[in-house]
Amino acid sequence: MNLWNSKLSWAILIIAILGDFIVAYVLSFYYPKYSHTKQVMSVLGNPQSPVSIIYNIWLVILGLLFIYSAINFYIVFSSVSKSYAMIGFILLLIFAIGAGILSGIFSVNVSKELETLASKVHGIGSGLGFIALTFIPLIVCFLLYKSNDNTTAIISLIFFLISLVLFVLFVVSEKESYQNTIVGLSGLWQRLLLASMYMPLLIIAIKYIMKDSVK
Repeated sequence: MNLWNSKLSWAILIIAILGDFIVAYVLSFYYPKYSHTKQVMSVLGNPQSPVSIIYNIWLVILGLLFIYSAINFYIVFSSVSKSYAMIGFILLLIFAIGAGILSGIFSVNVSKELETLASKVHGIGSGLGFIALTFIPLIVCFLLYKSNDNTTAIISLIFFLISLVLFVLFVVSEKESYQNTIVGLSGLWQRLLLASMYMPLLIIAIKYIMKDSVK
């Protein structure tokens, strides 16, 4: 079975994307008083969390799945544009290592006031990962435009613009002055941000699987 540019390779990306939301949703049932709208997903992995081991293992798995998907991304799109494909590969790799593997190994604290070395590494890794992933919709837009898939390219561009707005809201939501307002719903903005960044990848994964099915 071909490991690259195959149904399997794109299915792995879909599993990683959907799994990021599903795992957090399922584990939240075992974390009393956890709030999807107020708390970010990584809180599930804090040392006091009853599901910390499971969630942190998932983050490492997520990172490995995205490393595989980053390689697949480059292999598939290098024929369209090696430079854009390489940028996409690097961005996905940064997200995989920073927001996945490092965030899984170094857990965040439930309290923002108490900072440890682990929480600092987590914050830096997760932050760099999210910044990198924010630009993936734009790279996908360029690659699809070069592939003459203008409709999906425009959709990806729209998701990129949405991601920029949501990224700002997510960053601002961490400020104490917004904690009791809708702007302070960090968990909500994080999930919407992830969804908007993931969506172009999810669309191309489904399209490539369907294209292979037609063949």
